[in-house]
Amino acid sequence: MDENTAISIEHVNKIYKLYPKPMDRVIDTFHLMPWRKYGEHAALKDVSFEVKRGETVGIIGTNGSGKSTILKIITGVLHETSGSIQVNGRISALLELGAGFNSEYTGMENIYLNGTMIGFSKEEIDAKLQGILEFADIGEFVYQPVKTYSSGMFVRLAFAIAINIEPEILIVDEALSVGDVFFQAKCYRKFEEFKKLGKTILFVSHDLSSVSKYCDRVILLNQGVKLGEGTPKEMIDIYKQVLVGQYNADGESEEETKNAVEAALSKGLNPDTLEYGSRKAEISSVSVTDEKDRETNAIIKGNEFTVHMQVEAFEELQAPIFAFSVKNVRGTEITGTNTMFERTFLEPMHAGERKEITFRQRMTLQGGEYLLSFGLTGYEGSDFTVYHRLYDAINITVVSDKDTVGFYDMESKVEVKNITGTWTPKIVEKEEEADGGNEDSRKNHIG
Repeated sequence: MDENTAISIEHVNKIYKLYPKPMDRVIDTFHLMPWRKYGEHAALKDVSFEVKRGETVGIIGTNGSGKSTILKIITGVLHETSGSIQVNGRISALLELGAGFNSEYTGMENIYLNGTMIGFSKEEIDAKLQGILEFADIGEFVYQPVKTYSSGMFVRLAFAIAINIEPEILIVDEALSVGDVFFQAKCYRKFEEFKKLGKTILFVSHDLSSVSKYCDRVILLNQGVKLGEGTPKEMIDIYKQVLVGQYNADGESEEETKNAVEAALSKGLNPDTLEYGSRKAEISSVSVTDEKDRETNAIIKGNEFTVHMQVEAFEELQAPIFAFSVKNVRGTEITGTNTMFERTFLEPMHAGERKEITFRQRMTLQGGEYLLSFGLTGYEGSDFTVYHRLYDAINITVVSDKDTVGFYDMESKVEVKNITGTWTPKIVEKEEEADGGNEDSRKNHIG
């Protein structure tokens, strides 16, 4: 492993033995029977990847895909069945909530316990203590047994310890979803500091917006298999196909890809549009028009614009839903809506029927480049179904002469008024400072 690699995973497999009865585990442990008394479950199947120094790498996948298993193997909590793992640097890991904590100990005692387990002396922990306490911000509860903590307090202390021991590699598994929004913001600011310092972060989360925003690269796992690795946008798009059971691992043939590109161009779409679905119905065309109903890809901020989609049903649709969403170029979904949210179309659609759906709104996004995606989904009984989706079908440019902070403009109405009177602060006399002053004089200066 070269010096620029922080973590190297090569052909890792993890097999769990599944015993029908507890006694079968005992029989197998002591080899009391010549035949096997267990089944096997492969949590990881020939997984390989590398994480370079200074990278923030996300791991995404459905529940049971092996995300937490691979993190536990990297940190030494579990051992791989086969394959090899190399780690170059001191790891700080925040895995399962409270892992490594003794619930009977106070928060303060757990700080020293965890620091000692990582390899720090008492003097080194003393030097880091103030930073840990300030980051956790749980007040006097640090002197109470952690079994009395709420889940939010628990994770605040655990993350404060993990983040303040100066790790070279930080590993986080879903822990931030427990803390409140202010604590999550503080943790993500720390992520940014770590990135600037060249630290390595391995990050597992179901929050795709955070994955898209903070990760340089993403690894997608499904049922123990690595489906791919690449940019956050690429992997999140594939993950969405996996979620609805419509990911084609083999991909399209070259001829199919060529035909799809030609078809997309004929519809005025991005030729690299990702599309999938059962095709019981299809989005036949999409477009954007300005406030004068002229088709365009450039929208002036503050003006109205309309998103158009035409659909055709090939079979009976019980409850179709028509949708569009807006993403930035990094793949973060910023906004969007659908006919179910808007309560504008809650009817079936018949085979052979065609409809045009329009969404009209004012453009309040900041100036820049954006991508529009479209969806034709619905319910068949209680089952959610994807009939046709088009990801990143249209690029739009928002033209603006005034941008504010964040993704969109709040269109604030600002007013500045003169107010009468002036405020003059009371100055404490030096004589009072010297002797503390009497009680009445001190009261006069409060506030």
